[in-house]
Amino acid sequence: MNNFNRICKDIKSLKIQGAENVARNALMALKFKNDQSSIKKLIALRPTEPCLRNCMKFATSFEDINKGIHETIKIIEDARKKVIKFGANLVQNNTVVFTHCHSSTVVSILIEAKKQGKKFEVYNTETRPNFQGRITAKALINAGIPVTMFIDSSSTSALKEADLFLFGVDAITAQGSVINKIGNKMMAEIAEKYDVPSYACSFSWKFDPKTVLGNIEKLEERDEKEVWPNKPKKLKISNVIFEEIPSHLIKGIITELGVLEPGTFVTEFELRYPFLF
Repeated sequence: MNNFNRICKDIKSLKIQGAENVARNALMALKFKNDQSSIKKLIALRPTEPCLRNCMKFATSFEDINKGIHETIKIIEDARKKVIKFGANLVQNNTVVFTHCHSSTVVSILIEAKKQGKKFEVYNTETRPNFQGRITAKALINAGIPVTMFIDSSSTSALKEADLFLFGVDAITAQGSVINKIGNKMMAEIAEKYDVPSYACSFSWKFDPKTVLGNIEKLEERDEKEVWPNKPKKLKISNVIFEEIPSHLIKGIITELGVLEPGTFVTEFELRYPFLF
C-alpha cells in the first residue's frame, strides 16, 4: 500500500483521529498525491471536518504545494500553542475538570496546567462505542494527573461534582454552535443545570465558512458494527457520532484568537481569516 492510501485508510478507520491530527496527516498525504481527485478523496474521508477542508483550501492555494503544506502546518502548530496557554489559564487549583471523548487539545491543555504546578483532577467518560475516553485517560495518567473514568450514562453524577467542562471541537457554525462527539450536548445541558461552565477547545479553522451561507454541517454516521458486531438481523442501530451543541450552552470557545463567547468568536474569525471564505 502506498503512503497516500495508507493515510487515507488510517483516517477512515479512526486510527488517525482528532480534527487537527486528521488535517495534519491529510496535508502529509498531499506530498504523495495532490491532483483534484486525490484532494476530493481526502476531504470526503471525514465529512464533519471543516478544519480538513480549510487546510486543504489554503495549502493548495500556493503554486508550490510543498510550501503550502509547510505554511499550513506552521499555522496549526502556532495556533495550538496559544490555545493550550489560554485553556490552561482556566484550570484552577483544587478543582475537578470534566471531559468527554478524546481531544488532543484538551489533553494538552490539562498537561500544561499540570506543568504550571496546579493540582486538580479529571473526570472523563469511557465514550462508547469506540472508547476514545481510554486514550484520554491513559495520556493524563501518564502525565501524573489523577483521573476517574465514568461510564457515559453516569455523566450526571460526574458533572455534579465538576467545576469545569472542557471538550474538543470538530466544527463550529456561523451561529456559534459547536459540533462534537455525540453526548456532548446532553452533557452541556447537565453542566448548565449545575452551573458548570462549558468551554469548547479548538483551532479556529474548525469554523465552517459554508454555514454562513446557510449550509448545514453534515453529521457523520458510522458503521453499526461498531455498536454491535453480531446484532440481530432485524435490529436497526443508529451510530451518528456527532451532534450540535447550541451556543447558549457554551460559556466560551478557546482558540488562538482568545477565549471568546461564541458570537464574538464568529465575528473575529471573519475579520482574521477572510481568505477562507
